Amino acid sequence: MMIKQIQNELKKHSNDQYAAHHQIFFKTQTGGYGEGDIFIGVRVPKIRQVAKQYKNIGPDLIEKLLRSKIHEYRMIALIIMVNRFSLKSTNLQGKEDLFDLYIKNKDRINNWDLVDISAPHIVGGFLFEREKDVLYNLSKSMVLWDRRIAILATFYFIRKNDFKHTIKISKILLHDNEDLIHKAVGWMLREIGKRDMQVEEKFLKKEFKKMPRTMLRYAIEKFPEDLRQNYLKA
Repeated sequence: MMIKQIQNELKKHSNDQYAAHHQIFFKTQTGGYGEGDIFIGVRVPKIRQVAKQYKNIGPDLIEKLLRSKIHEYRMIALIIMVNRFSLKSTNLQGKEDLFDLYIKNKDRINNWDLVDISAPHIVGGFLFEREKDVLYNLSKSMVLWDRRIAILATFYFIRKNDFKHTIKISKILLHDNEDLIHKAVGWMLREIGKRDMQVEEKFLKKEFKKMPRTMLRYAIEKFPEDLRQNYLKA
């Protein structure tokens, strides 16, 4: 079966030491944000390389990979989806099918690296010129990864110089309890600032005293040092 070929190809590039490191790094222990996740130790460039070999697999095989307990199998499925979504030859129906498959299986997009490599391209790319209800529903979800998908999806909008939804979702997530959301929101605010510092500062001047410290530090990381210190010491 094709799925076995993909799995065997990835296993050829696996490394036990790398797997053990990732079990710790991605907090797979009991109580960690990645509890129960399993790594076989394949580096991302190798996963991307194998993904190119199997770029034409059908949605049923992609979904089987997404449902796997193995982190790298889920990652290769997402990389194949992103690559396919980004092709000029993928029509609107093809993009919608990929988006629907993504949302259907979002419970398996359950670690920050999986979200970050996929949400901007597929969720952001599909919703950019459409209604954003899905995005706002995700931002209010009780599931950590749904909320990270919501804010990371807006990275696509930011690259198109559309900042309003990042700002709105940042406000929704301002008092989130999760450090991974603090980092993601701060990162997206920083990306706005790279393109239009006035927009970022308008938000910060109103909200920075309410923001978790990590979110603020990420948001102002690229500010001139004197301005950065002004925010940190205020």
